Amino acid sequence: MLEKDINKEVSRRELIVGAGALAVGATIAKFGSFVSTAEAKGKWPWPYEKLDPEKTAELAYNEWYRVFCGAAVISSVFSQLSEKIGEPYKSFPVDPFIVLEGGLAGWGTVCGSIAGANIVTNMIIGPRIAGPDCEHGHVIGSNITKWYGDTNLPVYVPKNPRANKDSIVRTTSNSPLCHISVGRWMKASGYALSSNERKDRCARVAASVAYKLVEDLNAWKDGKYHEGVAWSAAKHFGITGQQNCTDCHGSNIPTAPKAKK
Repeated sequence: MLEKDINKEVSRRELIVGAGALAVGATIAKFGSFVSTAEAKGKWPWPYEKLDPEKTAELAYNEWYRVFCGAAVISSVFSQLSEKIGEPYKSFPVDPFIVLEGGLAGWGTVCGSIAGANIVTNMIIGPRIAGPDCEHGHVIGSNITKWYGDTNLPVYVPKNPRANKDSIVRTTSNSPLCHISVGRWMKASGYALSSNERKDRCARVAASVAYKLVEDLNAWKDGKYHEGVAWSAAKHFGITGQQNCTDCHGSNIPTAPKAKK
C-alpha cells in the first residue's frame, strides 16, 4: 500500500472511530439526560394526568406490531404522557423493553404485557421501598398480574383488527406465564405461533392490559384505588409462585421448607 493510500486509510478509520464515539456519546447523553431529569423531578410519584383507556388500548395494539407486548404497553402510556406532561416521560427509553417479547427474550416466562404494566406503575407511582405514598405502584402491578390470569382474554376489540376480523377465540390462562397463556390459546384456536391470528391475539392482549392499567392508574389519580395485594404465594405456600401448581407438577406438588424459628 502506498503512503498516500495509508494516509487515506488512516483518515477513513479515524472518521469511522470518530463517528462511533459520537454515536456512543449521544447515547450516553440521552440516558444521562433521562437520569438527570428524573433526579430533577425528585423521587416519586411522577406527574400523571388521566388517560383515555380506549385510546391507550388502541395505541398498544398498533405498537405491538413494532415493539411487541411489553414495550407496547409502556409506549401506549408514556407516549401520551410525554405529549401531555413532557419530562421525565419524554426522555424515557421505551424501545429497549422489546426484550420483554415472548415472555422475556422468547423464554416464555412472565407475559411481557403484564411486565410492562408493572414497569409503568412502579415508574409513575414509585417502588414500594420509596415510602407509603408509593405502595400502589406494587399493588396495582401485582393485581393486574392476577387479573391477567383470571380473565378470558383478549377482551379489547381493536378498531381495525389485522386478523380474527369476524371473531376471536378467548381463553383464560390461570397463569401469568407467556408459555401457558399463548399455549392454551393456540390449542383452543388451532393457530400456530407464526400465524397472523396468533399475532393479532397477542396484540389484543397487550391492548387489554393497557386498558386495565389506565383504568387503575386513573382510579389511583382520583384517590379511589383502595385495593390491597390480591394474591401472595409467599404467604400461602412459603415460596414465590402461582395458583396453578398442578398444571406443571400434577399431583406431586413439592412443599417448601419452613423457616426455622
